Amino acid sequence: MTRIVLCGACGKMGRTLADIISKRSDCEVIAGIDKLGGGAEFPVVSEPNGLPEKPDVIIDFSHPSALDGLLEYCLTNGVALVAATTGYNDEEIAMIKSAAEQIPVFFTWNMSIGINLLASLAKKAVSVLGDQFDIEIVEKHHNQKIDAPSGTALMLANAINEERSNIYNYVYDRHSVRAKRQPNEIGIHAIRGGTIVGEHDIIFAGRDEVITLSHSAASKEVFAVGAVNAAAFLCGKPAGIYDMTNLMK
Repeated sequence: MTRIVLCGACGKMGRTLADIISKRSDCEVIAGIDKLGGGAEFPVVSEPNGLPEKPDVIIDFSHPSALDGLLEYCLTNGVALVAATTGYNDEEIAMIKSAAEQIPVFFTWNMSIGINLLASLAKKAVSVLGDQFDIEIVEKHHNQKIDAPSGTALMLANAINEERSNIYNYVYDRHSVRAKRQPNEIGIHAIRGGTIVGEHDIIFAGRDEVITLSHSAASKEVFAVGAVNAAAFLCGKPAGIYDMTNLMK
């Protein structure tokens, strides 16, 4: 039985995670962390150091500002971490990777198995198509999302770029540059509106033909399911950085 603490327990994703875990027999929520507190069927504290007991894994779906306290607690107590929050900057990502030298950490830009399969398909596509096709990525999210482009769009671009020995440059805005598109570009475009949960299109545009790989999330539950699967997978693992590639093997 994997004993889980939810960081951001009283938010929408925290409640979704608690509901998913309640229907599983291999894990349980023993406590939550949330500055707002209240409204949960388990103890909720405002800071990690206030947790009533040590969990096996913490799932964080809160805000990057919580990372310092979470890493300090996890490193001190030898607790695994599923870092599922979006919007980390380069410094915070470096902190996560550094912590993974001492504890098991599951970190990916997107917890959806479908998105990670999309990344694998994109790598296969670019290995076949090579430099004969231009590549554009279009991501769509709700009007409350702060960061742009999405971490998932960057994850997809990085997967493609790694497959081609990092030959591509990323272009985020074309209106200020009056020039033809270069063959070594990946265009990345962000759309924000309404309640779109998350949509990602990878467009391979060649001579007289276009191939589009797409993923659409109907609800945030797909990310919560992935995070819970990650927590169950991470329990008992040695120190290291893990992602969906490991989980899907």
